Amino acid sequence: MKLSEKKCVPCEGGVPPLTADAIGELLSQLPDWTVIHDHHLEQSFKFEDFASALDFVNRAGQVCEDEFHHADFELGWGRVNIKIWTHKIDGLTESDFVLAAKISEVA
Repeated sequence: MKLSEKKCVPCEGGVPPLTADAIGELLSQLPDWTVIHDHHLEQSFKFEDFASALDFVNRAGQVCEDEFHHADFELGWGRVNIKIWTHKIDGLTESDFVLAAKISEVA
């Protein structure tokens, strides 16, 4: 099953973050995303103007609401930077990759 077809699973804490091997396997399905220090996912999106970037943030934000898993957005003129990680465990879970895949689909 593709990552974008899965649902985010709420994390209650008490689980370890993904290992580097598991991260590598999942990242292979998200070619435009980068993993930083095995801690979080990042991607920068470029747009023609501020309004287009804002529209994307609103659509991606709705994905976050639908999945009840939230990304950090940095919005500027013609750009949106996104960071995703599971705050409860201060690291990555499969749900972070699911959310990234879903956001990529609305880009």
